[in-house]
Amino acid sequence: MIKPIVVGFNASAGSEAALTWALQRAGSYKLPVTIIHAVDDRWMSPDFQYHELIRQSGMDMLQKAQASAAEQAPDVKVDIQLRHGSGGSVLREVSKEASIVVVGEHDKHWMDGGPLTDRALQIVSASEIPAAVIPLKRGSDHGVVVGVDGSEESLQAVNFAAAEADRGGDELTVVLAFRRPARWIENQLPKSGLAETILEEDRIVLAESVAGLADKYPDLVVHQKLEPDTEPAKALVEAAKDARLLVIGSRGRGGFSRMVLGSTAHAVLLNLPCPTIVTRVHKVKHED
Repeated sequence: MIKPIVVGFNASAGSEAALTWALQRAGSYKLPVTIIHAVDDRWMSPDFQYHELIRQSGMDMLQKAQASAAEQAPDVKVDIQLRHGSGGSVLREVSKEASIVVVGEHDKHWMDGGPLTDRALQIVSASEIPAAVIPLKRGSDHGVVVGVDGSEESLQAVNFAAAEADRGGDELTVVLAFRRPARWIENQLPKSGLAETILEEDRIVLAESVAGLADKYPDLVVHQKLEPDTEPAKALVEAAKDARLLVIGSRGRGGFSRMVLGSTAHAVLLNLPCPTIVTRVHKVKHED
């Protein structure tokens, strides 16, 4: 079964950028595209005077998006769907039959949203498959960056990113960043070389994260980048500012499971450097 690329669309500049990115990917991967708009009418009565008007406006918007898609990528099959419910719940449901969900960066200047109510964050958190968030402004079209931290999720992200880089003829940069212990903590400890020990352990984690890629992708150029004393999100945003794609895992070293994104993924999506994919290749069971 060929699973389509699903694009969340609301006629904003962000969703227009998401549609363009999805069409380019669909052309490369020979996949169809489904454009979806969610009408959140949970607060309306079916007898509400403007219920049908709102629904028809949604369909008109989708049809215009479909026509635009046909002009941009005439060889890509594009379907449209009008769904009812919140954007997150709708895209979570359709993601079960999709290859990837694509949404645009939220306009933080809108009066109805911003960093705390970002629809893109809600949708990525809810998606059961890899989800891409596309910024309004795109820089270079070269290079793939992926963040690692030694978790199983980050290894999945590396595998996903390596396949993306190899297919696109890009170089892959694997980034591991961590904060050193606070100086006052180090000063209270015996001269045990704690910081040096952590640094060496993370060098090993970084090397193990890329082990096997050379055998699987012999032509892939892989760079390892260790960023000591740097917040992971800041390091990833900086490393990917000129990249074609950034890939991050759905959670990191957190000691408990939760439906929301890990703090690093959350921070990156609020400061998008380039098109960013949050992977959910398969669920990982963590010990309590």
